[in-house]
Amino acid sequence: MSSADEKRCLVIGATGLVGGHILRLLLEGGQRPLALSRSRKSAANVDWFCGDLAKPEALNFPAFTTLYCTADAILLADALPYIFNPSLKRIVVFSSTSVMTKHDSEVAEERELLGRLAEAEEKIVLACKRNDVEWTILRPTLIYDPGRDTNITPLSRLIRRFGFMPLVGGGSGLRQPVHADDLASGAIAAASSASAANKFYSLPGGETLTYREMIGRIFEGMGVPQRTISIPASIWKVAFVFAKPLFPGANVAMGTRMTKDMIFDSKPASRDFGWAPRTFHPLFDQPPVKKPS
Repeated sequence: MSSADEKRCLVIGATGLVGGHILRLLLEGGQRPLALSRSRKSAANVDWFCGDLAKPEALNFPAFTTLYCTADAILLADALPYIFNPSLKRIVVFSSTSVMTKHDSEVAEERELLGRLAEAEEKIVLACKRNDVEWTILRPTLIYDPGRDTNITPLSRLIRRFGFMPLVGGGSGLRQPVHADDLASGAIAAASSASAANKFYSLPGGETLTYREMIGRIFEGMGVPQRTISIPASIWKVAFVFAKPLFPGANVAMGTRMTKDMIFDSKPASRDFGWAPRTFHPLFDQPPVKKPS
């Protein structure tokens, strides 16, 4: 095996928010990674494979030593037996801190999904133990990458559309938003750290903010005046029934959780692989200035 093959990596979820950054960083480091996506892609110095984790029996990769998975960990858990190869030494899998913060959600679909995610984590660990492969499972907090993410960017669009942001209970709950690029750097650092083998890590962002403060930073990043309205949780639950069409993909729990703290300790990740994420200062594209007619 050549020195290049000894560092061969496979990125599953390479077109996604974090996976795309991992792919870029591997390329910048002089590697030629393998990448998996459901549609055909091509990129310089990337060996791209078309396939679906839901149909793992059709996957066929050359030997690789490190696996990064930013795609659905539930699908990965069932696909792993088809992905293991004798050269594989470490897998780094992204899960979510939601398995700890939303397991008791008032929304049944969320509880069911997060229960399946927790079970998937266990299956991945057991599969790795059986195959003598080291594993690291990363649980990020609120992931953002302005213009691309499904957490912070939709909030900016709501603000752009309505000019204000409702805050249930004043938005007192604590948050630690984390940038997708920092998560990619953290994943690569964890993969090369012996101290990070066979461990779970929470990956919070570089500072802890109240939900209200987080929303304020979004207003700042958009370059518009901050306008928020505090709404009691009881009124939110009633009003959401009528407002739901204005908030596609949202559920009532997203509002009631604005008063709940969702914070995690970054010290283990900092100690074991140098986790040092940025503070939260998102910047959004400004709308074009209308010229006077």
